Amino acid sequence: MATYTYDDFRRVLERLSFQLVRQPGHETWRKVQGNVVYRVTLSHQHGRDIPRPLFRKMLKQAGIEDEEEFALILRGR
Repeated sequence: MATYTYDDFRRVLERLSFQLVRQPGHETWRKVQGNVVYRVTLSHQHGRDIPRPLFRKMLKQAGIEDEEEFALILRGR
């Protein structure tokens, strides 16, 4: 299993058309798709690695099925 950084996750959210909503202390990224609102909260720890349990929760918040799908999006499909 690869290790991903907060910057990697930001790149994927941008590619999936999430919009950045600024909040003090953290970032909230949001995407409305039909009747579903996806909301992902990220720390401002740009280049640091994301702990594995938190990474899985963030994938779920973003509506991404698994780490393989994340890696494909990160590489640009």
